[in-house]
Amino acid sequence: MSNNFWSQSRLEPKRKFRWLLHFANAPQFIAKSVTKPGFSVGNSAHAFLQHTFNFPGRVTWTDINITLVDPITPDSCQSLYNIIREAGYALPTEFTPGNPRGAATVSKEKMVNSLGPMIRIDQIGTEGSDEVVESWLLRNPLITSVNFDSLDYSSDELLNITIGIKYDWAELGETSTPATLWQPRAG
Repeated sequence: MSNNFWSQSRLEPKRKFRWLLHFANAPQFIAKSVTKPGFSVGNSAHAFLQHTFNFPGRVTWTDINITLVDPITPDSCQSLYNIIREAGYALPTEFTPGNPRGAATVSKEKMVNSLGPMIRIDQIGTEGSDEVVESWLLRNPLITSVNFDSLDYSSDELLNITIGIKYDWAELGETSTPATLWQPRAG
């Protein structure tokens, strides 16, 4: 019996096109791409005589980008505008005496509440959404940038929205069906 991977019919790699994004109650069909979470580990160097010794530092999670198609219904552009307004953004014209809305500012609590306390990225297997093979949960997400694409008379492409997201930390969860509760991976 051969141990070569190409002779094992049950072997199936994870595929880039098999995923679902759970983000701000957006419908699945508008998600076009998402970067998976990543991290970097800082270090601290200690010099002693002619040697340098390195020690690990803090773990910092890297930002992700989400690209959505902007359909007419539901209007993704309007939904993102509503999220930033609910997060506390006020127009300069709203700053009038006696109007508490005009003096509002964006806060972490309002941003997390308007966006949702988490973003989930599920990679699915060959059986579809009933087989989650990898699940990431991004905690306390914050929108850092939104690009509403550009308009062009010479193009018939779909209009995209690119969203930059920061988050406090990510967890790799147990794989299961989406109907079950998300559980952190043991370990």
